[in-house]
Amino acid sequence: MIRHNTFRFKAPAGLLAVCGLLFGLLACDNLHVTRFYENGAVVSAAPIATQAGVRVLENGGNAFDAAVTVGFVLAVVDPEAGNIGGGGFAVMRQGSSGQITALDFRETAPAAAAETMFLDDSGNVIEGLSLIGAKAAGVPGTVAGLHAIWERYGSLPWEDLVRIAADLADSGFAVDERLAESLADNADSLKRFPETARVFAPTGVTPTVGEKFVQTDLAQTLYQIAAEGPDAFYRGSVAALIDSTMRVHGGLITREDLDSYEAIWREPIHFRFDSLDIYSMPLPSSGGIVLGQILKLLEPVDTSPWSPDSPEYIRLLVESCRLAYADRSAHLGDPAYYDVPSGLLDDSYLAQRRDLIPEKGIGSSSHIGPGAPLRSEPEETTHFSVCDADGNMVSLTYTINGWYGNLLVVDGAGFLLNNEMDDFSIKPGVPNQFGLVGGDANKIEPGKRMLSSMTPTLVLHNGQPFLAIGSPGGSKIITAVAQVILNLTRFNLTLTESVNHPRAHHQWVPEVVRVEQGGYSVAVIQRLIREGYDIEEVKAIGNVNVIMVEETGMMQAVADRRRAGSASGY
Repeated sequence: MIRHNTFRFKAPAGLLAVCGLLFGLLACDNLHVTRFYENGAVVSAAPIATQAGVRVLENGGNAFDAAVTVGFVLAVVDPEAGNIGGGGFAVMRQGSSGQITALDFRETAPAAAAETMFLDDSGNVIEGLSLIGAKAAGVPGTVAGLHAIWERYGSLPWEDLVRIAADLADSGFAVDERLAESLADNADSLKRFPETARVFAPTGVTPTVGEKFVQTDLAQTLYQIAAEGPDAFYRGSVAALIDSTMRVHGGLITREDLDSYEAIWREPIHFRFDSLDIYSMPLPSSGGIVLGQILKLLEPVDTSPWSPDSPEYIRLLVESCRLAYADRSAHLGDPAYYDVPSGLLDDSYLAQRRDLIPEKGIGSSSHIGPGAPLRSEPEETTHFSVCDADGNMVSLTYTINGWYGNLLVVDGAGFLLNNEMDDFSIKPGVPNQFGLVGGDANKIEPGKRMLSSMTPTLVLHNGQPFLAIGSPGGSKIITAVAQVILNLTRFNLTLTESVNHPRAHHQWVPEVVRVEQGGYSVAVIQRLIREGYDIEEVKAIGNVNVIMVEETGMMQAVADRRRAGSASGY
């Protein structure tokens, strides 16, 4: 049963030629329409942001220019997750050199942060303190991150790229059904602070479908960033407004915290899976290591007798996730503050861990803990991918953590702040909002970057671009990305099928397998229950936005059906 699968990728060149030349780059993919793009492709959570990125490509910009614009536009049209008040990660490939780099613009703990800052005098967690209000915010990194991308790889003027978002916030845009529903569902929360209510419910109610949503304060903030670069945000007038808001609401971020913030270039996690080279985000994101463990644990298994709906496959996927997330709980944190084991992706170590997967039946999280290797984010995240004809690739995930972050808008600046402090282990063994637990590796320390699950990833085949992929989804990000890769390469589903296929998730603790509502047949669910699994249905697991590059250079882009995202190109 055990063998090494080799993924063989062969593009249907004849079909692509016909589709590209005779049918306006359209081809039928079962009941879906798959578009092929020759010059560039963008996929994001919002149609307006996607189209803004495509226009940058059409106007001579490269994938990095388009990514900068998409990132800022999402801060306008996708306020529940798109942001300039949060942070994230990006994995990128420069086409001319083939160099792949990773950029860490994760938030940091303020200098005044302390390990016990969310505990009462008895050492108990104060409910909501790490999620709502000024104290929940880490020092934002998004503006520094987007500028670092542009500074190293951009080709068009910074001001032009940012002004697209500023003009949109200034003139307003028609609220679509998805945003109207999100605002309405969170209306009470968005009225918690008067600064936030003035932006999102200025008439006492949130904007409805078709209503023009104007964000004057945010527009002025973006115009300043366009003109002055990150200095406006970290040292200028915007920094002053953040500092003032912190003082009013008892937050910890100071002008000094903002002035000292830096985005960090890092070496990406690189591992081989079958015939693919996979590059993903290193620490302080757990995404690359945990993704690598899941895929490498499954790599020797012959999956050819099964489908992605097979109980046998789901069982092995779940058990691999159990082992990987157990290691995440103990071994992963900001490498500047914690001695992270170097052997988490070593073949010998993973072979030992693989031996813990039972031949039949299920494992037990109470009996399977973190391993002993050698030493040397959130539901409400958003991800976008951009590729161009020159082989440039961007996979970028950023977040304000919870839905609408900490619910506090910076007064006069018009943007929400994050509640990323909850991503630290605020007390060992106590789960965060995503049910993840941690210990000393991820405890709160001044200046430290909190552990994340964001998994922006690039995949190469024979050294050439293949996938730019990532997802929101908190702790479920990693399993969503892993399953799309497996669906595409092990089960030979189309890209659209791979993205939209039902998913399962296990994260060691709690001892439950989450499956998407209505995703699997009753027979499959019953089989898993008979095996001994506790099954919990959830609405969605991730929201994968992916671009696939064919051998011919033609690009497909797919936005996950789970949210109202958008894929386009030219």
